[in-house]
Amino acid sequence: MFRGIYVPLVTPFYEGEIDWESLERLIEYYIERRVDGLVPCGTTGESPTLSEKEHLDVIKFVIEKTAGRTRVIAGTGSNETKKAVEFTKAAEEMGADGALVVCPYYNKPTQEGIFVHYKTVAENTSLPIIVYNIPGRTGRNIEVKTLMRLAEIKNIAGVKEASGDINQLMDTIQLRPSGFSVLAGEDHLIFINCVLGGDGAIAASAHVLPEKFKAMCEAAWQGIAGEGSKIHFELLPLVRLFFAETNPSPVKTALQLMGLIKSDEVRLPLVPTTLELKEKIRQELVRLKVLD
Repeated sequence: MFRGIYVPLVTPFYEGEIDWESLERLIEYYIERRVDGLVPCGTTGESPTLSEKEHLDVIKFVIEKTAGRTRVIAGTGSNETKKAVEFTKAAEEMGADGALVVCPYYNKPTQEGIFVHYKTVAENTSLPIIVYNIPGRTGRNIEVKTLMRLAEIKNIAGVKEASGDINQLMDTIQLRPSGFSVLAGEDHLIFINCVLGGDGAIAASAHVLPEKFKAMCEAAWQGIAGEGSKIHFELLPLVRLFFAETNPSPVKTALQLMGLIKSDEVRLPLVPTTLELKEKIRQELVRLKVLD
């Protein structure tokens, strides 16, 4: 079962190329802060702009540098089922602990098409698969009924639920089978997910103060709602700034300000954050005592 706070790593770039030195620095930083796992090549890792070689090289690099010190859930999704299968099999051979597989985007498959897509991926690997539902980016919502069909497949182990629909989140938690993880994919709903009985999050915002996100989840699970709520509202302004412009541009701005990556460079069609948002992020990092 996947439980806790997982950081969907940015892919640092410098002058158009992957900045491996900064990526290694990030890996060490989050391992030191005892995150429950790292997720390379997800949305936050700008996977749509990585070549196939870069994609697999990043996964391999993270697995090797992590060296078993925390879990690695590899982003292996695609809107082409064959490619999703190939990426997932490659991640398994590299030693990943799981695969995050996004709902096929652009093609606009039916619910049956979504089901067969995931079933095909699952049948070609022994890795635990986390279904990634993010209709705002894919154009398709994985309905709860479809997700529960998928949950019957042995190695489909959970969902990253990023529909933003509270009712869908509640239904998923209520109807899921035992051992099926529900991880928040909307960062402002992490606390609510945990209070309702969910299992944590794959959270872009946890690039900053991951220990506080973990403490918030633990408070919810232990029934200390007041303490968890206090942390939730402390972090909420930062979370909102991180999604004021397209993820991961604001997150990369924060990481550059913190000195963890060399550049806040993103690949087109994404662009760096505006100067106005950058200053707001800087001020928020000062308020949270991340920066002096």
